[in-house]
Amino acid sequence: MTESVFQGRHLLSTRDYTKDELMWLIGFAEHLKDLKKRNIPHHYLEGKNIALLFEKTSTRTRAAFTTACIDLGAHPEYLGKGDIQLGKKETVKDTAKVLGSMFDGIEFRGFKQEHVEQLAEYSGVPVWNGLTDREHPTQMLADFMTIKEHFGKLEGLTLAYCGQGRNNVQNSLMITSAILGVNYVNATPAELEPDPAIVELAQKFAAESGATIRVTNDPVDAVRGADAVYTNVWAAMGEESQFAERVRLMSPYQVNAELVSHIENPDWIFLHCLPAFHNAETEYAAKIKEEHGIEAMECTDDVIYSEHSVCFEEAENRMHTIKAIMAATLGNLYIPRV
Repeated sequence: MTESVFQGRHLLSTRDYTKDELMWLIGFAEHLKDLKKRNIPHHYLEGKNIALLFEKTSTRTRAAFTTACIDLGAHPEYLGKGDIQLGKKETVKDTAKVLGSMFDGIEFRGFKQEHVEQLAEYSGVPVWNGLTDREHPTQMLADFMTIKEHFGKLEGLTLAYCGQGRNNVQNSLMITSAILGVNYVNATPAELEPDPAIVELAQKFAAESGATIRVTNDPVDAVRGADAVYTNVWAAMGEESQFAERVRLMSPYQVNAELVSHIENPDWIFLHCLPAFHNAETEYAAKIKEEHGIEAMECTDDVIYSEHSVCFEEAENRMHTIKAIMAATLGNLYIPRV
């Protein structure tokens, strides 16, 4: 074979990749991380131009894609909410055709999964999903790379997610765990349990990988047998009006010292896709404290700053894994069939 099995492909969801392909990408990211640490150039995308489309604000996704492009020798062009007319004055299809004629690859972080799918359908170049309302696949590569770095493996481990069950991160975590053979437990209030269609899809993947997928309303039950514990914000962008109800529902699921004391594995790790609201030291969190009387939301300082936390390594790994998917799908690499 003379061409990469990844060449020209999109990353819209991890469900579009096999277990072996995802593990190869994680391994490639580990290799690129090693090159970065040793200051060895790896300009696999020399001369390429990459469009970075951001309907939603971002710290890690924007920084990761920008630095990844530069390390790979490509030129990143940031197009923020005020720079693009996507879906407003210009159709997604038209935007895709225009950008595809000028750029070699497109990253999209926005509100609708349908938009990233249309960009992929009509642009003619690889498109990478930096986050939509339904999935967050680039985050998944970083998450599972971080878990693998810590434990040396993924298959057979147990990941417990404590948080609301109907959001993009939870959807992708459940699906990706199932593909990779990682046992997954979602602890969530009954009112916010995962979409049954996501659970059904995950169960199908789990049947192939040997993983187990479980949803519970008991956070202690979820974390007791966990190797890794994951949480996320209680209200995503656009859900702020629901915050009073979220505080009522989600407070028992806060990842704090009392909850993690029930974990049986002394080598457990804590993950969060960030930003995390673990104290009231930001403007947003201070406002929440004033309105709702809480000092922290989904996790606390004594967890996120503990020896068990790998959140900031996880954030760094966004760059390495994004670099891997861009180089694999756009670079002139020979990658044996996996």
